[in-house]
Amino acid sequence: MSSNAGHSDRIHLDDRQNLALWAQKLDASSNQIREAVDAVGDDPGDVEMYLKGSRSTTNSDRMADKKKPN
Repeated sequence: MSSNAGHSDRIHLDDRQNLALWAQKLDASSNQIREAVDAVGDDPGDVEMYLKGSRSTTNSDRMADKKKPN
């Protein structure tokens, strides 16, 4: 992930403006960003991958959903 002009190349949880920027950029809530940074560190690329992984479903999840009655 490349850094745009004016954007930090790290996510700073103690800077509300920076946190809001990254939350918007990564389409996540501030709490999701905080959780991701706690898990993988403050590199935006790592946080993005963590968020994508936490939002994806597994094949087991999809199969369980198909078995649920409507």
